[in-house]
Amino acid sequence: MFFRQIYDEKLAEAAYLIGCQKTGEAIVIDPERDIDRYEAVAKANGLRIVAVADTHIHADYLTGAREFAEKGARVYLSDEGDADWKYMWIDQKSGGGRYDAVLLKDGDTFKIGNIRFRAIHTPGHTPEHLCYEVTDLGGGADSPMGIATGDFMFVGDLGRPDLLESAAGMSGVADPSAHRLYQTVLKTKDWADYVQVWPGHGAGSACGKALGAVPQSTVGYERRFNAALNAATSEKNFVEFILDGQPEPPMYFARMKRDNKMGPRVLGGVPKPRELSPAEFAKIDGTTCAIVDTRPWAQFKSGHAKGALTLPLGNSFNTDAGSMIGEGEKIYLVIESARVDEAVRDLIRVGLDDIAGWIDASKMSEVAAAGGAIEKSEEIDVAAAKVLLGGANAASARPFILDARRRVEFAEGHIADAHNIAHTRLFGRLTEVPKDRHILVQCRSGARSARACSLLQKHGYRATNLAGGMLAWQAEAAKPAKCCTTSCSA
Repeated sequence: MFFRQIYDEKLAEAAYLIGCQKTGEAIVIDPERDIDRYEAVAKANGLRIVAVADTHIHADYLTGAREFAEKGARVYLSDEGDADWKYMWIDQKSGGGRYDAVLLKDGDTFKIGNIRFRAIHTPGHTPEHLCYEVTDLGGGADSPMGIATGDFMFVGDLGRPDLLESAAGMSGVADPSAHRLYQTVLKTKDWADYVQVWPGHGAGSACGKALGAVPQSTVGYERRFNAALNAATSEKNFVEFILDGQPEPPMYFARMKRDNKMGPRVLGGVPKPRELSPAEFAKIDGTTCAIVDTRPWAQFKSGHAKGALTLPLGNSFNTDAGSMIGEGEKIYLVIESARVDEAVRDLIRVGLDDIAGWIDASKMSEVAAAGGAIEKSEEIDVAAAKVLLGGANAASARPFILDARRRVEFAEGHIADAHNIAHTRLFGRLTEVPKDRHILVQCRSGARSARACSLLQKHGYRATNLAGGMLAWQAEAAKPAKCCTTSCSA
């Protein structure tokens, strides 16, 4: 049996390519949308992908299952859950007709070559969620080697049951989902300790609150050390534990749920946006589209296209872009030419497909020379911020302090009178920020708040970033008071 975890570091997402080396057939479980990556690994190992399976209707990225189905692969999908949790795209093949789709119930099995897969219904994270138990019959095994656990069981955590409420806006479902998750945990008592756990996510994913960085585990290890599993000493204790301290989901999660249910748009390959000349780029109005500037903040704040968003091409790029770019907005990239393909893949994985063009980041001075509207972003240090905050007599004249951290961070300590909106939720809550006041934005270190500042600036606010964020604020507060005279010996 061939086994390969194919991992996306930015979304902390794991897909699994599992193949029968005797027959040359393979399946991908939980693929992302740019499916050529999986095809390349399969081809390099003498395999052909004949099937694809999803564990559930994902919230954090768009599935690649439909792209594979368009190319003739058989698709295995859950038929559990009620009417709201059925896949609606299986009879919408391009050109008409139905995809080769098999809908699975708990206990159903299928084979890829000499490898047997058994569907296990594991509701809680979502109502229709399946895990896939894998047995290598060709290798002489009569018991499973591992389970692709999707968003049910992670290394060190379980999939959060509150996303349907906190992300998809389904009021009142978090608590019942947590109770269902508890019942699913009880089912795992029949799983053998030696069985490997192949999770759908690792550390950094917003699908749980304490995911481990180790790529896989075993059922026995998780029984001993997984805090969420260990909280299941009673149903009440488990529900309280699993719902407590979950981070806010990014804004785009609701859209991913919708699109994965209804069917992601078929791409037929990774888009290839064209390079724009400085003269062409100079005509773009960043207030009516999305200009994504991937340069470092220091360069961005010194001069950028009017209305541009500062979204450096790091591990949070997908999440930030999905949270700050409006659905249907045309996207233009300011980027190093060698990283265009990387950015495009990141964007389509979260459903941002309308990438109209790009310009090399080194050419922004030429854009200015061609008449492009260039503006700067404000940033001040802690000393200047304290002067700014203390300089107004009336509260209405003081800057509005926006804390762009997660609510759990905010609860641990914050600047007096600060208002908390996580930067990944800000786009949908802009009306809570007053336009008639100066906005001072801060986060932990100044990075998330910089992105929030660019979003606010695009939408007509005067926003200033606090350099160094809370770390700098707390460091300044921890300094010993200055002596009042030079003769003081204290």
